[in-house]
Amino acid sequence: MIIRLPDGSEKEYEKGVKVSKVTSDISMGLLRASVGAVVNGEILGNEDVINEDCDFKVVKFEDKEGKQIFWHTASHLMAYAIQELFPGTKFAIGPAIETGFYYDLDSEHKFVEEDFKAIEDKMKELAKKDLAVERIEISRDEAIKMFEEKDQSYKIELINDLPEDEKITIYKMGDFVDLCKGPHLTSTKSIKSVKLLSIAGAYWRGDSDNKMLQRIYGIAFEKQKQLDEYIERREEAEKRDHRKIGKELDLFTIHEEGPGFPFFHPKGMILRNNLLNWWRGVLEENGYGEIQTPIILNEELWHRSGHWDHYKENMYFTKIDDADYAVKPMNCPGSVLVYSSEPHSYRDLPLRLAEFGLVHRHELSGALHGLFRVRAFTQDDAHVYCLFSQVKDEVFKMIELADYLYSTFGFKYSIELSTRPDDYMGDLESWELAENSLKEALEEKGIPYVINEGDGAFYGPKIDFHLEDAIGRTWQCGTIQLDFQMPENFDLTYINENGEKERPVMLHRALLGSVERFMGILIEHFAGKFPLWLAPVQISIIPVSDKFNDFAKDLKDKFTKEGFRVELDSRAEKVGKKIRDAQLKKINYMLVIGEQEVESGKLSVRKRSGEEVKDVVFEDFVKDLKEEVENKTITE
Repeated sequence: MIIRLPDGSEKEYEKGVKVSKVTSDISMGLLRASVGAVVNGEILGNEDVINEDCDFKVVKFEDKEGKQIFWHTASHLMAYAIQELFPGTKFAIGPAIETGFYYDLDSEHKFVEEDFKAIEDKMKELAKKDLAVERIEISRDEAIKMFEEKDQSYKIELINDLPEDEKITIYKMGDFVDLCKGPHLTSTKSIKSVKLLSIAGAYWRGDSDNKMLQRIYGIAFEKQKQLDEYIERREEAEKRDHRKIGKELDLFTIHEEGPGFPFFHPKGMILRNNLLNWWRGVLEENGYGEIQTPIILNEELWHRSGHWDHYKENMYFTKIDDADYAVKPMNCPGSVLVYSSEPHSYRDLPLRLAEFGLVHRHELSGALHGLFRVRAFTQDDAHVYCLFSQVKDEVFKMIELADYLYSTFGFKYSIELSTRPDDYMGDLESWELAENSLKEALEEKGIPYVINEGDGAFYGPKIDFHLEDAIGRTWQCGTIQLDFQMPENFDLTYINENGEKERPVMLHRALLGSVERFMGILIEHFAGKFPLWLAPVQISIIPVSDKFNDFAKDLKDKFTKEGFRVELDSRAEKVGKKIRDAQLKKINYMLVIGEQEVESGKLSVRKRSGEEVKDVVFEDFVKDLKEEVENKTITE
């Protein structure tokens, strides 16, 4: 059995070798820094065994997989601490998530944040004991008997729902035993700092007909310094919360009458329209034609597209004239109908059709979160119909377009290639061709990427763009998807150079992604301090007293005529309060108008940063402002 090691070398092992053996062979130094391994794309624990030729990668805490292993172990450690402090607690599930871990609990004790310190102290006490984390294979009957004795009904339900041939494993940590696939750290000693973050309610298995459990969220690190940095970032993130800033700047609200359906206010619409009008112009320059398709289409269409079989649980339905219809969750079937409405020649391809399409998707109420997770949103979709020989060039163009978009806002980004999911449509041969086509495009372009196994769309693999914002958080945003399935399902054709019908390839592309979500990301990225071209209010004119109001109004009219969005603050308030209010509104420029400005005709300009410039000539200021807008300058 051959194992390919991280440095590219290969080594022969007997079948059944433990992951820990291979890890220690690579480097003792690396072993001490490692938390687990990835074997052929699957995360394994140190006690797992390898039975076939494979690629082997040691993972550390800094790696995505390493965090999963570390935080999964920390979730068990938290459950152990709760078992010690609150006997009788029943444990449901406790996974690692992208931002730490949680555990769902059923307890007579009503957990409150005041309990956190005691749980954290107990976790640290247990971790210091350097408890071994043992993986044990067990029969179904043994597992059920064990959890019956422990009065852990949720574990029994999970076991009973497993397939008959499923291998059942438990993990033991001191006196705590949990049903779990793993993997985990080999011991608790590397968990040095922990913090419990919040409590929420969560229905068992996400079903509102089931019991409401208590969910405790937490985070853990190898060093206290890492936790301190995390807390600092979290506090900064709370200041930037788009829901808070959206309310302060009067951009949007969400009401009980429409949970998950955002209401955009006039200032929010200025932000939205500036963004979309600019992006429309960019798309037009890049050869896209814009279409609009209906929000409601009949049920038969969604059977043909594959959404009925693969996405039905996320859709809304209605009846029209006693016929069954669906509210669209995606724009692609509508675009397909536009393509098929007339014959096409190979000379017409690539055909690029863009749509800012409103879609509706069912989300559980507990998952809704401001603009980040909504039930109605607009996608900046585009569908490109092309020859197979054109796929690579079209993917290149899309990547360049994405780079232009994200760099305009100062985002760094990384790329993932998401491959065939378990619930897929079509045949394996076309999937392999599609995945290889995207890989070749990325590699030919020299773009680094990582594989995200099994996270493709049900109709095709995809390239995903992960943005890094101003405080280092990442957001999955844009996507490019290669689809052989939908052209087949809808019998799309074009006439080739020999006069014969052929099947086009379909590329799906959304780079803003959800417009609402992208706006939320922008609000937090800029902390509401938008670049001048996006800002709902660009200039605040602040007269020192009423006698300067006429001059201030004339000045406002002059700026408005030049195309700027101006607010005149003529309230009978002290000038200091007016300036502070404008700063709270995060307005880019404040012009204070007093005796000197009226007599000289020159302006006193206070920037949002606090910098002040006096004796500014109106024409020069307008010229500078227009350059700032034209260049999409990011000043802060």
